Amino acid sequence: MIISSHCETYLVTSGQFKGRNYLFLPMDNSAFEMHEVATQSTLSIGKMSTISRMEKKGQWSLVSIFLVCFLACILTTAVAALILSVVYVNNSQPHSGIYLRPETWPLQTTMIPIMQKAVDPKFQFLNHLPKSKVFEFPGGAIQWARYRYNVHDYLSDEEEAFGTSLNSQRSQMTLGTLRIKSNGLRAPHWHFNANEHGYLVQGTAWIGVVDDGGIVVTTYNVTAGQVIFFPKNMLHWIKNVGKEDCFFLLFFSTHEELQTLDVDDVFFSTPEDIASRSLKPEGGINFIRTFHKQKEDQGVNLPPNLAELIMNASYVQSPDSLVWKYFFDLKGSKEYHFPGGIIQWAQYWKNGNKLNNNEKIFSEFLNQHQDALTLSTLRIFNNGLRQPHFHFNANEMGYVISGCGKVGIINAQGSIDFNIQIGDVIFFPIGTQHYIKSTCDEDLLFILAFSTENQLQTLDMDDYLQATADHILAQLFFKKQSEFQKIPEFQEDQAINLP
Repeated sequence: MIISSHCETYLVTSGQFKGRNYLFLPMDNSAFEMHEVATQSTLSIGKMSTISRMEKKGQWSLVSIFLVCFLACILTTAVAALILSVVYVNNSQPHSGIYLRPETWPLQTTMIPIMQKAVDPKFQFLNHLPKSKVFEFPGGAIQWARYRYNVHDYLSDEEEAFGTSLNSQRSQMTLGTLRIKSNGLRAPHWHFNANEHGYLVQGTAWIGVVDDGGIVVTTYNVTAGQVIFFPKNMLHWIKNVGKEDCFFLLFFSTHEELQTLDVDDVFFSTPEDIASRSLKPEGGINFIRTFHKQKEDQGVNLPPNLAELIMNASYVQSPDSLVWKYFFDLKGSKEYHFPGGIIQWAQYWKNGNKLNNNEKIFSEFLNQHQDALTLSTLRIFNNGLRQPHFHFNANEMGYVISGCGKVGIINAQGSIDFNIQIGDVIFFPIGTQHYIKSTCDEDLLFILAFSTENQLQTLDMDDYLQATADHILAQLFFKKQSEFQKIPEFQEDQAINLP
């Protein structure tokens, strides 16, 4: 609407733009001021003409004057709308040569409803790995409990909830299972963004690690219950040299999507002339052209004509001084006994006096690599309880190898408990109090990983209650101080207790 007087003209309009209400009042815009002057001039001319005709034809009625003013207002409004439209269209056109990054795009005020997925909160801490997608290869298979950039790569909302939890909590851990058929080969490869720790559940394998510059190649054999370690960006391979399948549990020190590159993929992505100049083979580029990329991914490789390809394979063992940097005999290490179970450790020890010479090599080498992990096995006897505890300096991830049990978690959001069985993966964020109870006749056996290359720091419930003064507990729980004398202090560590 236009409000006009002898002195000023105002454009007052209201409306909606992108979902918001606006009120336009007098402006300092120069284009608008020019329009204002033009409007005043138009009105003045209109008035002079009217007076002249009134002198000639007599006095007009008030109705006639109103009609003339109303017509002038309509014309002025139309001109103003045209000017504003031209200015808006000009400003809204894209300018060549300017790229707006996503964070600088204009904010949209239209609210898009977000669909809330009804997922049980326990799946922030639990992954039923046997139900996840199986990645099949000629020589074996891989399954993952991990975060994925593309949500469409998850098979279920529950799997997505677990992966998102790992990423948001910055777990520094991803878990995968690797099954290799007899004579199968996990192709030589390396990982850009993670150290790798493996635990062999079943089978016998021959491992190779290529050090900086390819000068030192460390090879060794592993059997069930032993641990392997590959630092970030270090080329390595795993070959099954037994008659049964090898089954590995692999932990990677990242909460992002794992980035891996296989040697065959690199070779076939390299231009022929570049490969020929680099390798200088007999026959030159023609020799390079005799290599043909297989249709199937050879991540876990097993050629059908393997017997024709290999005549005299040997699986040598490097000196202990090299092997024990990448290998740890967890099943042969010291057992820490408790009333309700046993724990063994593949970790860095600040005080390594109780370690043998080979274990010291592993402990010190582990500590030299940032974001390496600590591994352990946890065995809980029937009806045994890994009592409530939390870790100061690490997230925890575990895989159920045998048995079944119940897990309880207490964090700032409340408490959750759920049942676990063989193949399940559990995750406990740093500082989150949790307990694990064995509920089957057979032992509950875990392989556990912790996101620290330093010695793990843990506090159990009985320890922190015993360490807190009785009068503090009395004031906190509204109980007489003497009542807390009823909580006994055991000589034997009750980390895993048994009634």
